[in-house]
Amino acid sequence: MQDLLPHFPAFLLILVRVASFFVTMPVFSYRTIPASHRIGISFFLAWIMYYTIDAPILQIDAAYFLLIIKEALVGILVGFAAFMILSAVQIAGSFIDFQMGFAIANVIDPQTGVQSPLMGQYLYTIALLFLLAVNGHHMLLDGIFYSYQFIPIDKAWIPFGNENLLEFVVKAFNQTFVIAFQMSIPVVGSLFLVDVGLGIVARTVPQINIFVVGMPVKVGVSFIVLIIVMGMMMVSVQHLFEYLIVTMRGLMKLSGGA
Repeated sequence: MQDLLPHFPAFLLILVRVASFFVTMPVFSYRTIPASHRIGISFFLAWIMYYTIDAPILQIDAAYFLLIIKEALVGILVGFAAFMILSAVQIAGSFIDFQMGFAIANVIDPQTGVQSPLMGQYLYTIALLFLLAVNGHHMLLDGIFYSYQFIPIDKAWIPFGNENLLEFVVKAFNQTFVIAFQMSIPVVGSLFLVDVGLGIVARTVPQINIFVVGMPVKVGVSFIVLIIVMGMMMVSVQHLFEYLIVTMRGLMKLSGGA
């Protein structure tokens, strides 16, 4: 027991970072995973990582509590960046819903417990299954492990005031909307052409109640186009996963002062 006590401070720091990752990171932070399971996975993952990263012997003093806060901030920040990039799928679904006329109806996302658009939840579920199928959750765990190469466990400060770090976060947030627009533009563009056609019909054949006819036509066209372009959307989701890993790595490099 006496031999384990000097190693406890470093192990606790690793546990704080891993548990903070699991608070905000996609897949691992969802409410459908019991909290006891997440705590258990965090504990055993931190136990394995402690003997892998060659953690130093630390003393519990005033600086140690700053290290605890830093580890929690690192885990939450990088996990939130991954969650923000993956939310592009739901943003794309909200664009499609708005054009389809489904924007007024939302569903409860069982993973996060918040309301989400209908098509956004549909596409997000497919994206999560695709993420698990290509072992993307293993890549996220690799991100936790390799974060210690960029942000050492004994580094006390994170350069939050660095303009490069702030610019990187803003660009990542901007890229999220760009990817969402790229995913939704086939359906949104097709529905725009349908709206133009319905407008021409309403002007040339005023006897037709365009408000009654338009809604079923737009819903039918949107599902047909969605079936046709689903493969292209999955290619965009694959690029989204690659950008997610790049964003996490870049954020950790800048947080480490590289």
